[in-house]
Amino acid sequence: MFAPKLIASCVLLAGSAGLFAQTMPHMPMQNVAQLSASGSVEVQQDLLSISMNTTRDGADANLVQTQLKQALDTALAQAKQAAVPGQLDVRTGNFSLYPRYGKDGKINGWQGSTGLVLEGRDFARITSTAGKIQTLTMGNVSFDLSREQRARVEGEAQTLAIERFKAKAQEIARGFGFGGYSLREVSINANDQGPAPRPRMMAMQAKAEMSDSAIPVEAGKSTVFVNVSGSVQMK
Repeated sequence: MFAPKLIASCVLLAGSAGLFAQTMPHMPMQNVAQLSASGSVEVQQDLLSISMNTTRDGADANLVQTQLKQALDTALAQAKQAAVPGQLDVRTGNFSLYPRYGKDGKINGWQGSTGLVLEGRDFARITSTAGKIQTLTMGNVSFDLSREQRARVEGEAQTLAIERFKAKAQEIARGFGFGGYSLREVSINANDQGPAPRPRMMAMQAKAEMSDSAIPVEAGKSTVFVNVSGSVQMK
């Protein structure tokens, strides 16, 4: 007898609550400042990467593939003898084999390429090893920051950026007549900029000239930037 009336009352109350929520005015944020600050640290690049490669061409696909494999195996064996984790790491590059077509649209030969990458922090070890490899030729030289170096420098730049953000927030709050502020939200982004790769090597140099000699390389510097942006509640 009484249950239907009780249910009807609950529905009415829920509907009233929804109506009240819809008619509540939107309260704008007050005394909130948006700002950003950045920190940067310049550091010497400490990671060297040298890519070496070779190409083969012939009428028989299996022969071309075998020649490429032999060249890579020989270079890989030499590189592994000098490899030291973190100082000289060795990995293979692309290995490709594709047909060559004549004017009649038919296959008249095969071309292929393979490569090897020497990478690490020991520049002398890497360049001397590259100079001893005779079955591959120089392809490219590039510099970067090692993981350890990047993490350390990003930490320094982030500390600078945060301190500048805090000082700027305090300055803005006081400028508007407030005694201080509280942090509402913040985002942190990091990136680095460095010079374009400067390959100081002779990619097409005769193998005899490269034999047992270190390839001359010179690293540049990278600047790591960290940007801190967000909003603060002045109070």
